Amino acid sequence: MNNNSFKILLVEDDEALRFIVKDNLSENGYDVEVAADGEIALEQFANNTFDLIVLDVMLPKIDGFQVAKSIRKTNDQVPIIFLTARSMTEDKIKGLTIGGDDYIPKPFSMEELLLKIKIFLKRSQSQPIASESSAVLKIGKFDFHFDDLSLSLNGETRNLTLKEAELIHYFAKNQNKVLSRNEILENVWGSDDYFLGRSLDVFISRLRKYFKADASVKIINLHGIGFRFSVKKDR
Repeated sequence: MNNNSFKILLVEDDEALRFIVKDNLSENGYDVEVAADGEIALEQFANNTFDLIVLDVMLPKIDGFQVAKSIRKTNDQVPIIFLTARSMTEDKIKGLTIGGDDYIPKPFSMEELLLKIKIFLKRSQSQPIASESSAVLKIGKFDFHFDDLSLSLNGETRNLTLKEAELIHYFAKNQNKVLSRNEILENVWGSDDYFLGRSLDVFISRLRKYFKADASVKIINLHGIGFRFSVKKDR
């Protein structure tokens, strides 16, 4: 993976931390643009194309959550990694619920950030086989369109983030099978590290809400093992 081809938006109001992170990302071959507040971040996003966003939560003018919400209105695919000094689980869940792909609590190591960036860029650049991605998959009463990141039921369509779509795609291809947490993380995130495992639980909660309208589709938690994506067929 050639890092020179990837452009990252770094949004951080702490000048010293912003300099350190940008310097490290640049040294690792990434093309980095920076923003010190939420307003500048949205201006940068509107005028450039980015492959990934590293987004602080506590920002002047417009906070990171609002920035992410605005970005998701026009772009469901660009990976967003939150940086947060907040330790409350509710804040982390909120960040993932509004469209973030992962979070890193401060203080953090550059090695951890670089690893997560590498994982998400690798996943976002990996596309399923064309015939699979363009096909409409039936999941119970739902129509799942991977190619345009959407899930439809009775004429109503929900737009998905790339990570949501990848997780649904993996589940749909493995209906009614027992899937370990490690299997899911390796195949959808490209890694099974502890932090991504915590994120997986949030994504599972989101998908359960999406599929709630069809009782024949359930994501069953198998304690200590993983999950089973249960889809009952019509007889």
